[in-house]
Amino acid sequence: MSYRPYQQIERRKSRQIRVGHVLVGGDAPISVQTMTNTPTEDAAATIAQIRRAEMAGVDIVRVSCPDEASTAALKEIVHEVNVPVVADIHFHYRRALEAAAAGAACLRINPGNIGSKERVKEVVKAARDYGCSIRIGVNAGSLERHLLEKYGEPNPEALVESALWHAAHLQELDFHEFKISVKASDVFLAVAAYQQLAEACDHPLHIGITEAGGKRTGTVKSSIGLGMLLWSGVGDTLRVSLSAEPEEEVHVGWDMLKSLGLRHRGVKIISCPSCARQGFNVIETVATLEERLAHIETPLTLSIIGCVVNGPGEALMTDLGVTGGGAGRHMVYHAGRTDHTVSGEDMVEHIIDLVEKKAEEIAKATPPANSAVQAAE
Repeated sequence: MSYRPYQQIERRKSRQIRVGHVLVGGDAPISVQTMTNTPTEDAAATIAQIRRAEMAGVDIVRVSCPDEASTAALKEIVHEVNVPVVADIHFHYRRALEAAAAGAACLRINPGNIGSKERVKEVVKAARDYGCSIRIGVNAGSLERHLLEKYGEPNPEALVESALWHAAHLQELDFHEFKISVKASDVFLAVAAYQQLAEACDHPLHIGITEAGGKRTGTVKSSIGLGMLLWSGVGDTLRVSLSAEPEEEVHVGWDMLKSLGLRHRGVKIISCPSCARQGFNVIETVATLEERLAHIETPLTLSIIGCVVNGPGEALMTDLGVTGGGAGRHMVYHAGRTDHTVSGEDMVEHIIDLVEKKAEEIAKATPPANSAVQAAE
């Protein structure tokens, strides 16, 4: 956490709801979500995928429930994982009733395609009876016909009107445990819609750029859109939608939050892009450290700088640091101060050992967080 005024983000004030043991909105940490891509009826494969996402630090996982086989498997899935499970429901309102009974922590629905008001009422009753929250999921690609006729195309006004229209349905039934998303694959459209919605209500918001693309392009696109929203204080929970494995979405989501100082988990590596001045292979070293230190959840910072131009300065602001030196020996920093040197051949293993010991030291000195989000802050 920083105390510099220009690094402070004032988050939008929103109502707080509960998704299983995770609080969303209000003063709760921004939670990181992903979605499985295994057939949900294959409980073993889905559980295994969720566990990999848990290792990456996910807070909430969504699974698709298009048929009875999926909701039948949901009971086992919910029982075997450690994070709340959101059931993704489209069109078939009975799947929502079954998912609630099976233990889903949240139902992702679009009230407009569930059917009649009576069916929406049944879904709300099931959510209330089984302690589920609801996510109203509005998408630019599936807006209601009357809104497309009114506006001529998907635009921010149409997305916001759809979201508030659906929210009103739930509020009429005196149900308030819901959050809203207004996603689009176009960054400009999504950001504008979320900004308008944030000003129009105090409902907690699930933010995301839908169908963002592959691992590299989707990360860039999502970082631009979600970065703009998070920097302006908008967003209570997020999903980075990538054509990649769910744990990759989790890694990117965490990296976004860590970059903005909104949450802290694991080792944050500050590294240079490398140049001819480097005293060791920076790119190879960073890649190895990212892989070997991925198991650490305790938040700490590590600078890996190839030469003395910026190395000492970066080390001043990190828990541990290394700067490339001459004759195959490199300077190691502790809490910003020069501490000792290490040979190039021993450097990586030495850094790993130092980081693990530092993480253990920090963890012992840090009192347990009283948070509904089960992740290191």
